[in-house]
Amino acid sequence: MSRKILCAIVAFLSLSGLAFATDAPQDTATYVKIVTNKGSVEVRLYDETPLHRDNFIRLVREKAYDKVIFHRVIKQFMVQAGGNVLKGDSLSATRLEEKHSELLPAEIVYPKYFHKYGALAAARTGDDVNPEKKSSSFQFYIVTGKCYLDSDLKRYEASKGLTFTDEIKEAYKMMGGTPHLDGNYTVFGEVVKGMNTVEKIQSVSTDGADQPVSPVYIKKVVILKKKKK
Repeated sequence: MSRKILCAIVAFLSLSGLAFATDAPQDTATYVKIVTNKGSVEVRLYDETPLHRDNFIRLVREKAYDKVIFHRVIKQFMVQAGGNVLKGDSLSATRLEEKHSELLPAEIVYPKYFHKYGALAAARTGDDVNPEKKSSSFQFYIVTGKCYLDSDLKRYEASKGLTFTDEIKEAYKMMGGTPHLDGNYTVFGEVVKGMNTVEKIQSVSTDGADQPVSPVYIKKVVILKKKKK
């Protein structure tokens, strides 16, 4: 059974009569294609998060993501890349982290951008060492998540101090996502094509550290369209 059908069932059970809404990609935005050994993913980068957008574009131009692995994959949550390189070891992971040790100031544009299915966001260290919620300048993740009932979302609003708009609620009920991350991580883009590839990645076998048993890696990332200045 497809995700859309499953989420539609969840939405029906929540007794909501609202229509699912999503933003259409803008013609002036920056698009990139992430080519992996499992397929390709096309992503739109948000202009409202310029530091993250420009940093990502710079890394793409430098071919910094070539042969970088998805080192953390959790079903019904997200797939994360940037922790190591193909055939790398602990030393190569340390070197990669040191090379990209710069942190980016948080650009959390909530509630406009949230952790819906297909959201592209920047990884970061925890609040105990990073209270300003600064982002890794290299590691990113793509949200898969799961679907939620109205009652689930109400609990998150109460426990996290969030307010979900009607659009956000419908997205989480109809397509899914990870609402508990909202307001804490910078969402700087979204997948516009190729979520079937992301689904393939999240379905691979992983070890005790959530790393794929057989490497899943980025072959290359290319800019498809750059906004004209």
